[in-house]
Amino acid sequence: MPGTFGRSATAGAVALAAVLAVAGCSSGSSDGKPDPKRSSAAPAAGSQEIDPQPAANVRQGGTVKMAIQQWVSQWNFYQVDGTQGDGQSIVQQVEPSLFTFDAHGNSVLDKDFLVSAQVTSTSPQVVTYRLNPKARWSDGRQLSWQDFATQWKALNGTDDRFLVADTSGYDQIASVTRGAGDQEARVTFRTPYADWQRLFRPLLPAPSIATPDLFNKGWLTKVPITGNSWKISSYDRTAQTVTTVPDPNWWGAKPKLDAIIYRSLDASAQTDAYLNKEIDYASAILPEDYKRLSGSPGTDIRHGARWDEVHITLNGARGPLQDLRVRQAVDLAIDRKGLVEAFSKDLPFPVRPLGNHFFMPNQQGYQDNSGHWGTYDLAGAKQLLDQAGWKDNGAGKARTKDGRQLTLDYVLSAGSSSSATDQAQLVQAQLAQAGVVVHIRQVPANDYFEKYVDTGGFDLVSFRNVDAIFHTLLYSTFQAPKGQQVYGNYGRVTTPQIQQLLDQAARTTDQAASDALYNRADTQIWQQVHSIELYQRPQILAVRKGLANFGASGLADWNYNTMGWTK
Repeated sequence: MPGTFGRSATAGAVALAAVLAVAGCSSGSSDGKPDPKRSSAAPAAGSQEIDPQPAANVRQGGTVKMAIQQWVSQWNFYQVDGTQGDGQSIVQQVEPSLFTFDAHGNSVLDKDFLVSAQVTSTSPQVVTYRLNPKARWSDGRQLSWQDFATQWKALNGTDDRFLVADTSGYDQIASVTRGAGDQEARVTFRTPYADWQRLFRPLLPAPSIATPDLFNKGWLTKVPITGNSWKISSYDRTAQTVTTVPDPNWWGAKPKLDAIIYRSLDASAQTDAYLNKEIDYASAILPEDYKRLSGSPGTDIRHGARWDEVHITLNGARGPLQDLRVRQAVDLAIDRKGLVEAFSKDLPFPVRPLGNHFFMPNQQGYQDNSGHWGTYDLAGAKQLLDQAGWKDNGAGKARTKDGRQLTLDYVLSAGSSSSATDQAQLVQAQLAQAGVVVHIRQVPANDYFEKYVDTGGFDLVSFRNVDAIFHTLLYSTFQAPKGQQVYGNYGRVTTPQIQQLLDQAARTTDQAASDALYNRADTQIWQQVHSIELYQRPQILAVRKGLANFGASGLADWNYNTMGWTK
């Protein structure tokens, strides 16, 4: 799916690519011998395949058709129900993103919005933003310091009526004031904040988020005000399409395309939609899809190394999983290596179990912190369940306690690919060996996040977190819930020690010291079984040949202004 974290901080809807196989199956060729076509390593950090072309080679005009995995109902990027990845990607296309990411994940100033942005004081830390005076909202107002101030007040966590997905970073700001003029904002932090470049990205218009009612309800069904080179021209609920077009009032270089049409499609339908030319790119990560897509005339297969992890979240706020021993037992009874090998069996490069919640294996700072909690230990799982009082009733039977069976709901989107169901079934079979009954519950795709994941209506659930290049983007994932605010911590599992380490890491500007703090926090996150990391999901996309400056972008943002069809 298109951009999310770093394209924004979000949880992307599940789109797993496991094939149905017994746990522990080997990767490689079917006869057990190494596959000579298989490379020895996944794409490295910084790698991307987007068919880069200069503007002179890209024709003016044309339309690109993309798939999104569900209809978007909440368009406020920062609201608790606005974290769905497709919606966030579209919002970033039409709202100001002050910085963009390059292929190595480095922040680059966007001159269309900012003349400069720099730390102008270190004690206290002050960041001064100078806005491009040409930059305007669709209602005609210039972007100003008041937009910064209003966004900070909505997101800093001091008013619980603003139902915010993530307060981190904004809660470290002491003040936002007017600088030398209305187009200069001075942001003063209470304590040093290393990832300041991730804040105000995107910047939202003050009039549309100034009150709790506007913030929570003003973005339902539509984006009220835009401020980028693109705007949304139509929302067609019947056809399940959203169309963006260039804004004629844009002050920068004109986009190449005439329109981008986003169509809501179940993951299982996207390969056929691509082959029928209803969309112009599709995931080719499933072996059966790869075979069909790679052989399609006029198709490029493009690879990249994205920050993209697949995990299983455990709900520690209800039922048996409130007991840490039960969460740890579930963790030990799940064979991660078997799940990963099932997923990667037919991929062109190996995939290994992920041992970190913050770093990808191809990032500096990565270390495997899973330890004992990353291993498959069925005997250990059974012992923990014994200690928790769940009686073993023999092979093939559910454990019981106080007259209740040990059952868990694994909630799955009806719009997921077949591989997501395969993974759920493998987990179901593995946990059955420990006496844990797993009910796989399919729910409507459009309800998956808003009515189940966001509300904690699950015991187990699997989805992807993507593009968390700034580690503070993950702060809300492990943040302690506050009243009705769960932020991004859908399983409601954390400890004061984890929160303290993440707070320290966010304030630490020395990279090595910061990485060490994140790794210390990660070790505790594994022990608490907040979530079970599975693997880094590769980027393998089928893209219509001739579509330039687009595809597997790796750590970089898509550039909606340069993408287009070659001459």
